[in-house]
Amino acid sequence: MAQYDYDLITIGAGSGGVRASRFAASRYGKRTAVIENRRVGGTCVMRGCVPKKLLVYGAHFADEFADAAGYGWQARAEGFDWGALVGAKNAELDRLEGVYHRILREANVAEINGTGIVTDAHTVEVDGKAYTAEHILVATGGHPVMPKIPGIEHVITSDEALDLAALPERIVIVGGGYIAVEFAGIFNALGVETHLIVRADNILRGFDDAVRNTLRDEMARKGVQLHCETKVNSIERENGNYSLHLDMAEMMDTDLVMYATGRRPNTRGLGLEEAGVELNGRGAVVVDATSKTAVDSIYAIGDVTDRVNLTPVALAEGMAVAETLFGGKPTTVDYANIASAVFSQPPVGTVGLSEAEARENHDIDIYVSRFKPMKFTLSGRDENAMMKLIVDRDTDRVLGCHMVGQDAPEIIQGFAVALKCGATKAQFDATVGIHPTAAEEFVTMRQKLPEHDA
Repeated sequence: MAQYDYDLITIGAGSGGVRASRFAASRYGKRTAVIENRRVGGTCVMRGCVPKKLLVYGAHFADEFADAAGYGWQARAEGFDWGALVGAKNAELDRLEGVYHRILREANVAEINGTGIVTDAHTVEVDGKAYTAEHILVATGGHPVMPKIPGIEHVITSDEALDLAALPERIVIVGGGYIAVEFAGIFNALGVETHLIVRADNILRGFDDAVRNTLRDEMARKGVQLHCETKVNSIERENGNYSLHLDMAEMMDTDLVMYATGRRPNTRGLGLEEAGVELNGRGAVVVDATSKTAVDSIYAIGDVTDRVNLTPVALAEGMAVAETLFGGKPTTVDYANIASAVFSQPPVGTVGLSEAEARENHDIDIYVSRFKPMKFTLSGRDENAMMKLIVDRDTDRVLGCHMVGQDAPEIIQGFAVALKCGATKAQFDATVGIHPTAAEEFVTMRQKLPEHDA
């Protein structure tokens, strides 16, 4: 008789948790269960990347209709139906959730609905019922966090923004990270008067300065009203509208307030610390290189560990844990040169080191190209693209590759392979470009910036 009910119990059916559970069951034949108290698919599929990008696609049609005239099309949008877009988005999420259920069913992974609480190194309790496993995997993701200021109960987060009953005429978005700038682009393109309030002096902290400055300027050109170095002190609601009390006794009135000021790991109330699992100051699960916690039988992956909070990273971590536990070889994830994207308008793609990061340990050369995309030469749209390469002067290795402009995420994905392989600037230069494309700029940049401009 088996000592435990399962070989692996996963708490959290997001992308990482589903991947680890499926691999453990289908590849290694292990008895596996996954516990989830919300929709299967997790933040990315149900409340993040996927629905957000569907809204980004919808918002882009505003520009496409306007640009069509430059190409001879007498196209005119007769009106925009927000409810139709949200309904179509929700139908797609229902389809995707069905796919996730099918994947788990076909892999013989048991689904347990409810909140999993760890009661000891091998036991998880759900609604008063105990389940035991040789190994426990925590993959509970994260949640939005907001500052404790008067009136914060009146605001929404990105979760609610995805399902608004109707578009407001005015919105204030507080935050300068990728979620804030993405939703600012969506609402602005759909005709909402959009204000973005940022405490710092610029958006996208941690990204290369050329990316930050270019996107800031392009967003402003498109009509987003940015308020940097600004702090909201309190929020009041009156007659269905909101008044924001800002620094220097300034006021701002709006119809809706959205906060996108960061996320924290979902660890509260899970019994982790009581079971011996170590958490850091942000509440994230502390793990080693193989994602093992302070308790040998308990592992953790994805946003709950607050390492690199990207869905593909959680997927890689999930597969690595399955290999480590059941494949007979400890497996780690290489976090160097992980590409990322911001689906702002225009979008951002980036891989490798920023200029500031590269200067810490390298002597570098900088190459930058700024240009109007070919598509806009006929449409007349006032939008520019920026591409930047950061090169180690001693080894000629490309350390960073950054872009703001149409198709940036798709383009950077290919160059991420090159950086992973250690490509040099000479190899970039020796690559024949595809003409006419924006991507060819990355292999035709020959003029390095003067040192004082880099």
